[in-house]
Amino acid sequence: MSVLWPGFLLLLGLVPLLIAGYIWALRRRRPAAIRYSSLSLVREAQPPRSNWRRHAPFALFVAAVAGLVLAVARPVAIVRVPANRTTIMLALDVSRSMCSTDVPPNRLAAAKDAALSFIERETPARQMGVVAFAGYAEVIQSPTNDPELLQDAVESLVTGSRTAIGSGILKSIDAIADVDQDVAPSVTSASSGPTPTPVPKGAYVPHIIVLLTDGASNTGPTPISAAQQAADRGIRVYTIGFGTEAGSEFPNCDQRLVGSEPSPGGTGSGPPPGGGRGPGGGGGGFRRGIDEATLKRGAALTDGEYYAAQSADELTEVFRSLPTSLIARYETTEISFIFVTLGALLAALAVILSLLWRPLP
Repeated sequence: MSVLWPGFLLLLGLVPLLIAGYIWALRRRRPAAIRYSSLSLVREAQPPRSNWRRHAPFALFVAAVAGLVLAVARPVAIVRVPANRTTIMLALDVSRSMCSTDVPPNRLAAAKDAALSFIERETPARQMGVVAFAGYAEVIQSPTNDPELLQDAVESLVTGSRTAIGSGILKSIDAIADVDQDVAPSVTSASSGPTPTPVPKGAYVPHIIVLLTDGASNTGPTPISAAQQAADRGIRVYTIGFGTEAGSEFPNCDQRLVGSEPSPGGTGSGPPPGGGRGPGGGGGGFRRGIDEATLKRGAALTDGEYYAAQSADELTEVFRSLPTSLIARYETTEISFIFVTLGALLAALAVILSLLWRPLP
């Protein structure tokens, strides 16, 4: 819980002042003295005293004051409410290393099979979209409930050169922004749009990004900066590191492009994500191995989770374990009325008990 007007919490200083004044009043009160012939008679005639009855009305009054002060400070809480429309964006790595055969028949084919099973299971309940990234990222299929369109998009994926994990996240954010006006599109150095105000901590939109990669980012924006943009918009990112530690050689797994692969140290250009024709981001060598530290940190920034899979079966199980059933909208709701009601009830109870236990003459 947080408050919108924290300055009013200074009024809670009235509570110790009230308690100090009450103690001072009790000590200042001088009891009246009456002479009796026998003290034992007085003790027998005196009704049993109860200290908690004596002080309970004042304690309730102080609690009422504290409750009303909190109400003035306008407390807010993050509440989970049902979402009318949810979106899952699949961001799939199609860099050339996805042709590695350590996961038979190759990583890309295994990833396609796992994604197709996930699509078949999830699309009746929520819409999904597909982003492919290699040297840059593209939306291969915008969010839809049509499983055939999604399947065609996944089956059309071919590999390209280099790995732009950050671009995959940003492109997924933009795809979500296209279907939800409450989500701001991503901000890049080339864009001139204003930076959106980050959502409160613990607030989420009903959309998630599932990012699968077998390597480390070597071009485009950094994965951490992209994950921060997702976190600022309340989008959780779940990352998957796919492939074995040993790895393998990776021949071109798209037979249509055999002979035109980018050389590891050259400047050849590979096919863009999704199989279309365009610039392929050449130059530089291929980095082998999964950058788990970055994937874990990026997921943690968004309150998502990192998963590791070294086989086709493990990858299928990872997709099954994704918390898609928990997707909901988290909203910031003011709860001042709770403290107003509580304060009023405590004040009324304090007055009633005071009159019952110490009636006026």
